[in-house]
Amino acid sequence: MTPEIGHFALALALALALVQSIVPIVGAVRGNLIWMRTARSLSIGQVIFTLMAFGALMQAFIVSDFTVRNVAENSHSLKPLLFKIAGTWGSHEGSLLLWVLILTIFGAGVSLFGRNIPEATKARVLAVQAWISVGFLSFLLLTSNPFERIFPPPSDGNDLNPLLQDVGLAMHPPLLYFGYVGFSIVFSFAVAALLEGRIDVVWARWVRPWTLAAWVSLTAGIALGSWWAYYELGWGGWWFWDPVENVSFMPWLLGTALLHSAIVTEKRDAFKSWTVLLAILTFSLSLLGTFIVRSGLLTSVHAFAVDPERGLYILMLLALSIGGSLLLFAWRAPTMEPGGLFKPISREAGLLLNNLILAAATGIVLFGTLYPLFLEAVSGEKVSVGPPFFNSAFIPMMLPLVFFMGLGPFLSWKRADLAGVVQRLKFVALICVAATLIVWYVARGGPVLAYASLLLAFWLAFATVREWMSRIRLFEVPFAVAMRRAYGLPRAAHGMTAAHLGLAIAMFGFIGSSAWKSEEVVFVKAGSSVSIAGFEVSFLGVDKIRGPNYIANRGVLLVERNGQFVTTLYPERRNYPVAQSSTTESAIRSTLAGDLYASIAEPAAEQAGTSDTWTLRILYEPLVNFIWLGALMLVLGGCLSLTDRRLRIGAPKKTKIACEVVPAE
Repeated sequence: MTPEIGHFALALALALALVQSIVPIVGAVRGNLIWMRTARSLSIGQVIFTLMAFGALMQAFIVSDFTVRNVAENSHSLKPLLFKIAGTWGSHEGSLLLWVLILTIFGAGVSLFGRNIPEATKARVLAVQAWISVGFLSFLLLTSNPFERIFPPPSDGNDLNPLLQDVGLAMHPPLLYFGYVGFSIVFSFAVAALLEGRIDVVWARWVRPWTLAAWVSLTAGIALGSWWAYYELGWGGWWFWDPVENVSFMPWLLGTALLHSAIVTEKRDAFKSWTVLLAILTFSLSLLGTFIVRSGLLTSVHAFAVDPERGLYILMLLALSIGGSLLLFAWRAPTMEPGGLFKPISREAGLLLNNLILAAATGIVLFGTLYPLFLEAVSGEKVSVGPPFFNSAFIPMMLPLVFFMGLGPFLSWKRADLAGVVQRLKFVALICVAATLIVWYVARGGPVLAYASLLLAFWLAFATVREWMSRIRLFEVPFAVAMRRAYGLPRAAHGMTAAHLGLAIAMFGFIGSSAWKSEEVVFVKAGSSVSIAGFEVSFLGVDKIRGPNYIANRGVLLVERNGQFVTTLYPERRNYPVAQSSTTESAIRSTLAGDLYASIAEPAAEQAGTSDTWTLRILYEPLVNFIWLGALMLVLGGCLSLTDRRLRIGAPKKTKIACEVVPAE
């Protein structure tokens, strides 16, 4: 009975979305306050009914109700409880239901926390958000019913994809979807502003916290997915330029540009057209990612290979939302006032250049992702666009961006004194060159691009610290005064410092693990040993172990350095009988200096000399943990900015100042 309740709740949510998509916006046009205020109760009703449906599906997974097709195909009675719960969003239907739930949560969030937003604007925003809800709820009910029954039910389930049975990946989709779908509310603000013909400083103040919340969540989701791929897939890599990785990365790139553009609109009443366009394109890329992973166009560990009819439905939604919003933008954009003027050397100019580079980089990733799919659709020819293309096209374009990130905060709004900025950063530049030369002396090898990238990473780190020190006047005033100034700084300023420093730290991880990685792939038997990066790794053999729903071969590796015991590693090769598939569980010794990474696999029959021969992959990845440490600082910086009092209050309301009339003597 519970699945039927969930199905009915979805139908009620669709009915409310249909009403919300019409009544409030008509009320805004007619000036009917009662009709406009219906958006609040309708959006809250939507989230309640969608939450009921999601809870019903989760309950079916927890109790292993195999009369529900979705549960039978993506769960198993012996699966641990955490992965039963994660199975709720581990399928096409369940993940789409999670998408819709988050969509309604953001709509309700604007209803509950947007008290400073004028009723007409709020009504338009929530109506546009309801248009998106109607599209996805109808798609869910008409083509992807998560509560479809199956009779007779199987005695047990088919199990969830073993690669997805991991704590990291259990949290990866919700975080990623909060980022994807979070940009929907920014899109709704943009379309509502175009409909209303009102884009100003106040509008930018409303948009910024929602943009920041979506960006933080998407950053966390991408970082968690990268960490999962690193330790779970057994390849020792943290980014593969997989098409589905790319479709999450592209909204992040444009979302970063949108975040900075909204700051300029708020501070200087400039970049209004650019900010609106970025809001539309960022969510459009989120929708494009939804289409790619659900259309059957590609096969990936991330993708839901579904029938083309569902992909066609999403393609229609994509065409309506992107095409309609861009047509509206083309109609309204010429009427927008240009806003504040600025000189070529100014903070506005720096942020504009920042946005142009991010947009161009997004275009490169988009081309590399879609070109193989387009070519195959047109000519039937299959080509692969992989890391060599992206590394040679994307990375050189991003390096100038890092330079301007370090320089930009020192520039003044409207007009900057370049000579003064150079004077302040001269010592920072010398330190960066010295630090890079020290690394070159110690490493004694590596590609030139690695050292150029390292120089820029040092530049961003030291320039960011220097800018923060100048804000609080550290070493210029007594220490206690400097700390009071630091305490009095807006939290958004601290957030910017943490985020920029986080990117610099992540760059150290990118560079170290790519340029100076060591790798050995060998066939081993008990007693074999491998030398790598100063470590001596001895293979002691393989043990058989049994897990809750798998059987594993666990290797035992003794690690020594200079004759001294370091650690014992236990890589595994797991076999899941129900799912009839295998996974690699790597073993990692992690330090800030680098990771010693080990995985085992059975070699091909023609390569194996005897049955006790194994393929052993050993890697040493210098500084790789700086990637996730930097990502954590990016997320913390964003969260710190979200707590800024100015964003919590929102746009200020105009108040009348009472003046006391003093009679003349």
